[in-house]
Amino acid sequence: MGVGGHFWDLLKPYARTEGFDFLRNKRVAVDLSFWIVQHETAIKTNARSPHLRLSFFRTVTLFAKFGAFPVFVLDGTPSPLKSKARIMRFFRLSGMDASDLPKVEDRISVDRNRKFAKCVKECVELLELFGMPVLEAKGEAEALCAELNSKGFVDACITADSDAFLFGAKCVIKSFHPNSKAKHLHMQEPLECYFMSDIEAALGLNRKHLIAISLLVGNDHDLSGVQGVGLDTAVRFVQDYTDDEILNKLHEIGNKDNRVLQGGLQLANDCGQSSDVNLRKIKCSHCSYCGHPGSKRAHVKSPCEYCDASQGDGCVKKPEGFKCNCSSCDTDREEKEKKKQENWRLRVCNKIAVEPKFPSSELIKMYLCDNHSHFSDDDLILSWGSPRTEMLVDFLVFHLRWEPSYIRQRMLPMLSTIFLREMANNPIGTLLYGQYEFDSILREKIRYGHQFYVVKWKKAVPALSNVIYEGSSEGSGTGPEDGIDVDEPVDLTDESDSPKIHIQDGCSFLLTDENMDLVRAAYPEQAAKFLHEKELKKQKKSTSTPCGTSEKSDSSKVKGVQLSITEFYRSTKAQQAAERVDSTNEGEETSTGKRKESSTTLSKSVRRRLLFD
Repeated sequence: MGVGGHFWDLLKPYARTEGFDFLRNKRVAVDLSFWIVQHETAIKTNARSPHLRLSFFRTVTLFAKFGAFPVFVLDGTPSPLKSKARIMRFFRLSGMDASDLPKVEDRISVDRNRKFAKCVKECVELLELFGMPVLEAKGEAEALCAELNSKGFVDACITADSDAFLFGAKCVIKSFHPNSKAKHLHMQEPLECYFMSDIEAALGLNRKHLIAISLLVGNDHDLSGVQGVGLDTAVRFVQDYTDDEILNKLHEIGNKDNRVLQGGLQLANDCGQSSDVNLRKIKCSHCSYCGHPGSKRAHVKSPCEYCDASQGDGCVKKPEGFKCNCSSCDTDREEKEKKKQENWRLRVCNKIAVEPKFPSSELIKMYLCDNHSHFSDDDLILSWGSPRTEMLVDFLVFHLRWEPSYIRQRMLPMLSTIFLREMANNPIGTLLYGQYEFDSILREKIRYGHQFYVVKWKKAVPALSNVIYEGSSEGSGTGPEDGIDVDEPVDLTDESDSPKIHIQDGCSFLLTDENMDLVRAAYPEQAAKFLHEKELKKQKKSTSTPCGTSEKSDSSKVKGVQLSITEFYRSTKAQQAAERVDSTNEGEETSTGKRKESSTTLSKSVRRRLLFD
């Protein structure tokens, strides 16, 4: 949730949609609790242990397809304010009156339920087997994600809690759709990102402004906020003050003796009285007929200088809704608008002043704190290890009842990404997964609107089972294929891509989709060879096109339309059938003619009896 009052709707117009390459070689902090809740809601009744299933697929996808380095963050012990708010939310959803139930004592924290804690524990075990860094926050996970982002340890945060901005986040990824080209999604890019710089530029709201808005409209730690103050009112109110003034102003308004409020009311009344006197002095009389400065009697004697009196008709009658634009009227409107704004601001201040213990100093201190972890900045070392494949297979077989071959198959994109990164940094003669070696680049491929290389891996040992076979056409060479393959399947569960087996000239190769830049860095010679062969084939095709245009058009006709066999072979049976049809038609015509002739000699009643009796 985060900030109440549909806060995300306020930020929606300033969201950016980013593609797969946005997180390439970047570190990203992931709010693990957000993922678990999202997974449980999405496929609760369709899969076994959905938190493990989708954590597995999304981790592989985030690491392999997006090329990111994820850091997973866990919730720690919730603050006492969060515990009270959570219990109050439960009372509201249950339809119970919270005033009749025992109140939670201050400074007491309440942990999550045991079932959710078990899900978190299992996901942590899965991620550690993947070799991913896992951090635990003191309190809220999004707070530590924001701290890592603000201090430069990560480049973005993946969370749906909008209060990450209040904790200092600079880039928040709210929506994460690996298969965004699917028909059931309306987004064209997989990531929906929000940048604090865009919010500051568009709305003029900084971090302390957002904290003030959350105090006014409510948040995860204080559900009620200020009664009678909505999101639009809160945004409009805080925009009148600078980032350094707004929190101090809330403290002044919320002071028990209300001295600031009473002084403001007195000042407003004084200003209102003085402005009324000034308006009476400044505003001049206007003609009741044309509406311009001057009296009607004066305009009768001499024409109005604002009216078109060239024809000698005097003043022109003012139209309906007429507004005078003279200096005195402009000043009058400005003073009225200023007084209206002052009265509105005083009404908001009055609502704030009646709230007990507002604003919460403890809540403000928590939002402005920059230490939400159990470690110091110097002790933080983020590292990504290699997956412990066999232990990971045993873990998933036990919890998800998957076949070991299926698990290894789905992990292969992640293993190939790790292998290519290692080859780019330290080119040594190792094998992918201890079984495969790089052979060549088969072709280019467009997947979800982005280009990839389809890489051929030569098998040194028997292939994995349960893979999809892709047989090549006869006569295909080892060079690049013609054109670019487009593959955009619909996947509702964020499953990672499965490898395929390509059979060519009696040999089997394993195919994976890899990032182009990563392949070029790991195998520059093979990438250059692929591009050279592709260019040669393109030139050869362009030079041979004019000569073979007619042949191509004739062959396209043959391939496009399936011709009848009677056009190639004579058939006496078909001729006899045609003659039989002609004779039948002639017989029908003669019988019809006779029937018509005979029918004319019969009376109407006789014909009716012949038809219906």
